[in-house]
Amino acid sequence: MEIVVVGRHTEVADRFRRHVEDKLNKVTQLAPAARRVDVEVTRENNPRLSEVRERVELTVRDKGPVIRAEAAADDRFGALDIALDKLTERLRRARDRRKDHRRRANDVLPAVDVRSYDQVAATETVAPTPAPVALAEPGDAIEQQLGDSPVVIRRKLHHAEPMTVDDAVYQMEMVGHDFFLFIDKETARPSAVYRRRGWTYGVIELDSKVGGVEPVTELT
Repeated sequence: MEIVVVGRHTEVADRFRRHVEDKLNKVTQLAPAARRVDVEVTRENNPRLSEVRERVELTVRDKGPVIRAEAAADDRFGALDIALDKLTERLRRARDRRKDHRRRANDVLPAVDVRSYDQVAATETVAPTPAPVALAEPGDAIEQQLGDSPVVIRRKLHHAEPMTVDDAVYQMEMVGHDFFLFIDKETARPSAVYRRRGWTYGVIELDSKVGGVEPVTELT
């Protein structure tokens, strides 16, 4: 399993890289098929945020959905420990979900595209970018300042494929976000599922359909 450590607005010492590799050895126990773990370390230079100035984001790239966890603390070693605890819990939930699916292998399940990310990306045609700042490939990200204001907007392009609301909620939980964008398999509409209160969720749909995607009225 490959471990890639990068720093944003900070340098990453070899001592911390070795510490990360030692800590992430347990990932293979819960996700033996994991191909790579991306570790992003960010340092906040604002003195008012000294208690959370170091942020660590962990992303496990497996054959299935991406699983991510992040945490912030006053030092990056502490942030890594907190993020790793969150990641371990999400990996355990993903493993249990796979086991549950195997137990119900003889039941009728919704049709799900089980191709890997690389296989799906290889079959897609990416339109040429009209400008140098346009996002062309999944994973591309840019940051732009909003006019003369101090506001900086970060844009990132994500791969999307039709899925059920249930799958969208599951993937949202796996990356630890409060919302998740997806294409609804039943309506072929761009949609967003979001967390409300407790264990309740909401879904927002756009009044337009994605070209080339047919709605599935009966999921079998």
